[in-house]
Amino acid sequence: MMKPIYLIFVLMSLFLINSACFAQIPILNTYDSPFPKVVAPGVISQDNGVAAPSDAVSLFDGKDLSEWTGKNGNPQWAVHDGMFTVANGTGDISTKKEFSDFQLHIEFMHPSDITGEGQMRGNSGVFLQGLYEIQVLETYNNENKTYVNGQAGAIYRQHPPLVNPLKKPGEWNAYDIIFTAPTFNADKTYRTNPRVTMLLNGILIQNNAVIYGCTTDEKIFDKLKGGIKLQDHGCVVNYRNVWVREL
Repeated sequence: MMKPIYLIFVLMSLFLINSACFAQIPILNTYDSPFPKVVAPGVISQDNGVAAPSDAVSLFDGKDLSEWTGKNGNPQWAVHDGMFTVANGTGDISTKKEFSDFQLHIEFMHPSDITGEGQMRGNSGVFLQGLYEIQVLETYNNENKTYVNGQAGAIYRQHPPLVNPLKKPGEWNAYDIIFTAPTFNADKTYRTNPRVTMLLNGILIQNNAVIYGCTTDEKIFDKLKGGIKLQDHGCVVNYRNVWVREL
């Protein structure tokens, strides 16, 4: 039989543990302020896609590439008809502005008369902070056979997309990417890894996915901010409606 003093000790311990647990639960109640910031959403058009909301930084509004820089200064990619097109051999382009945590919207389309196969069929890429590639590739209906962590919507070589909702060539696709930037220890290793949640055409394809390093070589670069880079991989890809919301 447990002695009274031990029983008292056990009961007090349980009380303290439960009290500590309950202390972690916030008081659930209503409150009246502060109100969230009002953001006007961008116009959604069948023909023109999703325009930037009121608090976004517009990176391409259909007119010019003044927010971007190219391999030798000004980008050489062609701007036409409210879009811009990769110019084969002119190199990648990157935003002049750098970002930490952000929400990125970007629309892309492969030409209806596309040719090529595998990684040479409509290949480009969206590099978050210039390091972490979201693959752009023509893989409609899984008909273009390639490695799954290199198809459209993949975090290149690390995570394939959860599903494949890509539209056929000649139709516009939209990436909506929520990026959480990494933090670093004193020795330049990850304290917290970068993470990505992403939708393709409104369908979730990456769910808080952990990125393990630069997607080209998996090295760790201790950058808190970086630009958004679009890749020239020698294929014709069109882009429009590029905007970012800093989080």
